[in-house]
Amino acid sequence: MENIIKKSDFVLAPYMKSNDLWATYQILNTVVPYIALWFLAVKAAAVSFWFLPPIIILMTLFSLRCFSLMHDCGHYSLFTSKKVNRVVGFFLGVINAIPQYPWSRGHAYHHKTNGDWERYRGVAAFLSTEEFSKLNDSDQKLYAVMRHPLMSFLGGFFYLAIRPRYALIAGSYDFIGHIFSSLRKDPRMGLAAIISSHKSRNWYTGAEFIDLLLNNICVIGSWIFLSHLLGAGFFFSIYSISLTFSAAIFICVFFVQHNFEDSYAHKTEGWDYLLGALDGSSYLELPTILKWFSADIGFHNIHHLSERIPNYNLEACHNENIHLLSKVRTLRLGDMLGCAKFVLWDSEAGKLISIAEFHKAKSTALDIEQSHLNQNKLEELLVKNGKT
Repeated sequence: MENIIKKSDFVLAPYMKSNDLWATYQILNTVVPYIALWFLAVKAAAVSFWFLPPIIILMTLFSLRCFSLMHDCGHYSLFTSKKVNRVVGFFLGVINAIPQYPWSRGHAYHHKTNGDWERYRGVAAFLSTEEFSKLNDSDQKLYAVMRHPLMSFLGGFFYLAIRPRYALIAGSYDFIGHIFSSLRKDPRMGLAAIISSHKSRNWYTGAEFIDLLLNNICVIGSWIFLSHLLGAGFFFSIYSISLTFSAAIFICVFFVQHNFEDSYAHKTEGWDYLLGALDGSSYLELPTILKWFSADIGFHNIHHLSERIPNYNLEACHNENIHLLSKVRTLRLGDMLGCAKFVLWDSEAGKLISIAEFHKAKSTALDIEQSHLNQNKLEELLVKNGKT
């Protein structure tokens, strides 16, 4: 897409208005059924475990919707009040075991740099072809395995259930070490100075640490309480399955919204925000029921044009501006698996490619190089024999 469309051409402002009544309704029609499904699961298990699979599927979908609404809170778009978005987003984060505030700050960076693959490497820290070429064969194979679609299940569970707990433990251990190190250098150093001088790899600000700490307290506390109430085996079985599948779905959805054939994948120099939104984001056309459970996140071009548009206004905004979106990439459920191969960034070509394409290009380059060598040898031989 040529950069002839300007952001000012889009009608966005009317759709950026949040509606507290509608937002409250969305929270109620998501959280209440999710809680009710837990009670239903307990009652169903008492009759037969065969009743549990459909309940777990619904729990997975409502967990996915909780995450989607938390995502809106992180953009301060769901409610009009920033404080209400923070509070509601925090509790939605507890449901999915993830600290909402640190997550939303990292996600905001993605929005600021979408399409600039020199600064942001996607959902799984993808490598450039140059970086990939420097790996040995075993590391290249490991990279391919770790970026396989099936790894979204393990990765999703780790991302939600384990990583925030690890971040708190590792960060706290690092901070304790920093205290002793600081006191060794200056025994008179005060606590405030020690805290301000500490740079953690697990959080960037004091507010992120507080959110991480409170999330861990609430999440682990709820795990202990519900394990005692429902039985540890029963609770963790259902919780782990629903959390794993909802995380895997969201990872796959996020992946195809940015990793697809001819997606805008530019270097920092010359990068364009508008092209990142329009050509670096897909329009994921989902069935109506999945649009509801994903809170219309499939309208991703509009979302990247303005993250302040709440989910309940995205489709209307998309329809209002559809004449400007004729060239954006439209994907459907059947296209998702085909997008899974785009796990390398070719910085020179400015596009995403598959590992198979990388090896084919490498093989072609070697063949051309060998052909040139053979040609040179032939010319040398002809010169030597005096036939030129």
